[in-house]
Amino acid sequence: MAAPKKGRSASAQSRPGRSLALILIAIVALTGGMFLSGHPTPRLGIDLAGGTSITLTAKKEPGQPNAINKTNMDTAVDIMNRRVNGLGVSEAEVQTQGSDNIIVNIPKGTNSEQARKQVGTTAKLYFRPVLATEVSGADATASPSPSSSSSKKATDKATDKATDKASPSSSGSTTPSATATSQGRPVTDALKADATPSASSSPSASASPSASADPATEKLQAEYAALDCSKEAQRTKAGEGSKADEPTVACGQNSGGQWQKYVLGPAEVSGTDVKGSQAVYDTQSGAGWKVTMDFTSGGSKKFGSITGKLAQNQPPQNQFAIVLDGDVVSDPSVSQALTGGSAEISGSFDQTEAQDLANMLKYGALPLTFKESSVTTVTAALGGEQLHAGMIAGAIGLGLVIIYLVLYYRGLSLIAIASLMVSAILTYVIMALLGPTIGFALNLPAVCGAIVAIGITADSFIVFFERIRDEIREGRTLRPAVERAWPRARRTILVSDFVSFLAAAVLFIVTVGKVQGFAFTLGLTTLLDVVVVFLFTKPLMTILARKPFFASGHKWSGLDPKRLGAKPPLRRTRRPSAPVDTKEA
Repeated sequence: MAAPKKGRSASAQSRPGRSLALILIAIVALTGGMFLSGHPTPRLGIDLAGGTSITLTAKKEPGQPNAINKTNMDTAVDIMNRRVNGLGVSEAEVQTQGSDNIIVNIPKGTNSEQARKQVGTTAKLYFRPVLATEVSGADATASPSPSSSSSKKATDKATDKATDKASPSSSGSTTPSATATSQGRPVTDALKADATPSASSSPSASASPSASADPATEKLQAEYAALDCSKEAQRTKAGEGSKADEPTVACGQNSGGQWQKYVLGPAEVSGTDVKGSQAVYDTQSGAGWKVTMDFTSGGSKKFGSITGKLAQNQPPQNQFAIVLDGDVVSDPSVSQALTGGSAEISGSFDQTEAQDLANMLKYGALPLTFKESSVTTVTAALGGEQLHAGMIAGAIGLGLVIIYLVLYYRGLSLIAIASLMVSAILTYVIMALLGPTIGFALNLPAVCGAIVAIGITADSFIVFFERIRDEIREGRTLRPAVERAWPRARRTILVSDFVSFLAAAVLFIVTVGKVQGFAFTLGLTTLLDVVVVFLFTKPLMTILARKPFFASGHKWSGLDPKRLGAKPPLRRTRRPSAPVDTKEA
C-alpha cells in the first residue's frame, strides 16, 4: 500500500483545520462588514429595482451646423459613461437614440440628482480675466457693498502660497470699463481705452465716444446693465453663444450666497490645458475640500503668463474667473505669477461638489451641449417578474445538480453541497459589499452569470471526486488516495477556471452595458470557486477521509471499492527458499 509523500502534501493532510478556520473567519468578517456598512442586500439594477430615465437632446450651436454627428455623439456617450459608471458595473446605462438624443438610465439607489449633473454638464472650463463685477439684482439692493463672487482662492501648489482675496468692488452701478489694462495689451479690440487712466470697476458716468461708437461694446454694455443674476431665467442665458476668444458676461454666487454679475475678457486658459484633477481634503489649514489641477506643459506656461499680468492690476482686474459651462465657480485674485504647473480651487466646497467638479475636469468636456428633454421614472414590474422566473430557473438547476450528486456520489454529495453553500454565501456577501464600494448593481444578466457559476463550481468537485475514485480503483485506501488525487485534480481545476476567467475578462472588456454585469459576475464566481476548492473542499475531504464511514468504503459513502471495481491491494510476499536435499550422498 502506497503512503502519502512527505513534505507539503503531508503538512496539508495533517493540518486541514487551518484552511477551514481561515475561510470561516473570512466569511464571518465579510458578513460583519456587510451588516456594518448598512447594505445587507446587493444593490439592484434598473431592470430589477426601477430608477430614472433621462433623455438628453443635443443643442445646435450657432456657427456649428455640422457639430451634431455620430463621432461627437459617440464621444459624448463614452464621457458620460465614464463619469457615472466608474468600473462600468454600476448599471447606469448610457446609449444613443436617433441622431441627436442620448438616453441615460439610472438605477434606484443611485443619487439620481448627482448623476443628472454628471451626465448633463458639458464641463467646458475657461480661465478668463475679470474686467468688472458687482452684486446683481435684488441682492445688490440688500447689500450695497458687494463682495467677490466667492471666497475661493487660487494657490500655486508648487509654492503652496495662497494669493490675496479679491477686494470688494465699489458700490453703485458698474459698467464695463473700456480702458486697456496693465496686462500690456487691450482686453479686446471691442473694449478699447477710454479717458480713464486705469482700469476699474467703479461706475462710469458715460462711455467715451470711441467706445460707445463700437456696436460690440454697446451690446456688451447693454447685456451687462440688463443682466439680473438673481433671476434663474437670465442666469441660464448669460453669455449664451459667446466664443472663447470674445469678452462675455457671466453670473456667479459669492460666499454670502449673493448673485454677482461679471464682464469677462477672452479666455486665456481652457479645460484642455488641464492634465488631471482630484478632490482632496485640506487637513493642514482646515480649509475643507478643494479641487487640485495639474496643467499640461503648454497650459502651465499660459497660466503663469496670465497670472503674472493680472498680478500687476488693481482689483477687480487682478482677478481671474474660473468659468464652468458659462457659470463663474470661483474668482480668485492673484498677487504673483503662479508658475508651478498646478493650481487649486478651495473655499466653500463640500465633498460632493469637489468630487463632482474634479470628476468632470478629469474626464474632459462633452463635445456637444445637451438639454434635458424628459425625465421619467422606470418601474421594476417587468424586471421583477423576470427575476422571479430567473430565481425559479436557478432553483431548479441547483436542485437537479444536488439530485445528481446524491444519486451518483452518495456520501460525497455532502461535501459538494457544503461547498456550494460556502460559495453562495461568499458570492452574496461580496456582491452586497461591492454595491456601496464600487457601485456594482445586480441585474438580470448578472443573475444569469451566477446561475452559470453553479455548473462551474460543481464541475470542480466532480473532477476531484473522480480522481479520488481512480486512485481507489488502483487498490489504494482512501487517505492516500485523497492526497495522490489532489495534485492531478488541482491542475485540471486551475486550467478550467483560468479559461473561464479569461473568457469573462475578455467579455467584460469588449462589451458595454448589461453584458458587463454577466461577465463581472462570472469572473467573480470563478475566482471564488478556486478559493472554495482550495480552502474548503480539499481540507474537508481530508478530514472526512479519516472517518470510518468514508475510510471503510461504506456502500453509501460513494467510495465503496466493490462498486468502483477496485483491484485487490498489492501485498508483498516472501520468495520461496531453495529446496534442501536431505538425501544422503
